[in-house]
Amino acid sequence: MSKTITQLVDELPTGGVTVMVLRGLDFVIPGQWNNLVGFENTVRTVTGENDPALIQQVSERALWLYNDKKEGYQKALWLYQTIDSAGTALGTAALANKIGENVSFLGFLNHLTPKANKAQAIDLSLKLVAELVGFCLINGIPGDSIGDFLAALGDYSGESLMRMTALVCLDGLIPLGPDFISSALSTIGNLTPKELEQNEGFKRINDVIPGKTSEGKLQFIQGSFDSVKGWMGDFVSQHDLTPEKVVKNLQGFVDITNDKLDYVAAFLDMTTNYYTHTGTQTLARRLIERAVAEI
Repeated sequence: MSKTITQLVDELPTGGVTVMVLRGLDFVIPGQWNNLVGFENTVRTVTGENDPALIQQVSERALWLYNDKKEGYQKALWLYQTIDSAGTALGTAALANKIGENVSFLGFLNHLTPKANKAQAIDLSLKLVAELVGFCLINGIPGDSIGDFLAALGDYSGESLMRMTALVCLDGLIPLGPDFISSALSTIGNLTPKELEQNEGFKRINDVIPGKTSEGKLQFIQGSFDSVKGWMGDFVSQHDLTPEKVVKNLQGFVDITNDKLDYVAAFLDMTTNYYTHTGTQTLARRLIERAVAEI
């Protein structure tokens, strides 16, 4: 990691497509996500303290914890950054001068190639595994602790809950439709290890997925998704979510259409990096909470 956690939090954007899209999902979990940026500001918000000396002490301890290679914080952040789609960098660069503006979906149509449902289902399951493994790394528990992750998922809030909301909406409902859970389960259930090895996301993060072989890693991915399907189904049901409802709410923030959902999914995949953005915020919060407890 070339940048410190304080630099990364200081550099989180206050505008741009990712922030606008996440704000567009506020209707699902109203008031849960606040785009908290700036490390000192985050320390003040998380601790409720304004004493400069204490803020400095907490910041130094948080930085020390982040830099300790024996802890899993740096690897967790790498995982959040890496799982964001390969198209993100291109989209971000192209939109760099449009931060704060309403971005046109139609203007991007000629840059978009919708993913096949199989690739989308694999990406959805890999992002879910990234969330699970990231949770384990941050909390210092074995990476295959599915039960602990499931137990914690019920208490998710703030930026972590927003990340899961975006996962369900942007990588589940919009590209795969209202039956995305059964569709993804069927796809990854029939997947072969060789097919998994060809997926770009798997190539990038396979080293941190539990399992000694591709077959073992595929079984872990299948088991993880199967374990979380109940939570995702309940979440969709409780919030009465449909692809059309999600797109309608996003249209207040980003110029997209609701008659080309596969293209909308490709557009969002290319132009957002919500795992990196909210993952950085989650990591900062956990570091600060631990630092306060230890000083």
